[in-house]
Amino acid sequence: MQIDQLIKNLKDSNLYAECSCGEEFKLSDAILFDGTKPFPAETLGTQSELNTLLETRNAELAKNKKLATEGAERTTTAVNIGKNLERALPTIKGFKWVVPDSKFLGDPIDLLIFNGLSNGKVDSLSFVEVKSGKARLNNHQKSIRDAIGDHKVSYEVFV
Repeated sequence: MQIDQLIKNLKDSNLYAECSCGEEFKLSDAILFDGTKPFPAETLGTQSELNTLLETRNAELAKNKKLATEGAERTTTAVNIGKNLERALPTIKGFKWVVPDSKFLGDPIDLLIFNGLSNGKVDSLSFVEVKSGKARLNNHQKSIRDAIGDHKVSYEVFV
């Protein structure tokens, strides 16, 4: 059967179809055409609207992709700078702990301070996490903070 005959039979039928929106419609009310031929005049307006919508969505996608890439680059740069600065932190003016007592860990906590180590007797330990700007503790850091706060700290010797 030829496509033109198939379209004519569908238009003459009492068949219904369902739109992607869930609505039913009678095929005889639809604009049916052979997609291998030029579009009928009554479809050109819809085609133009859809092409405009597609161009708009593509432009938005390109913009969002660029923003996401730039945002990821900024975040990566900030994290890398922060990680390097953490190592130099004990040498910065205003650092309230004794530098030789400070041991850099980096992850998951930035510094472990053995208060008194340089004097020959450790009196206490301080776990120090460095944050700047809008940075917040991650879940691992929060759980470490909570374990310390709940006195769930132990000392063991492995032989």
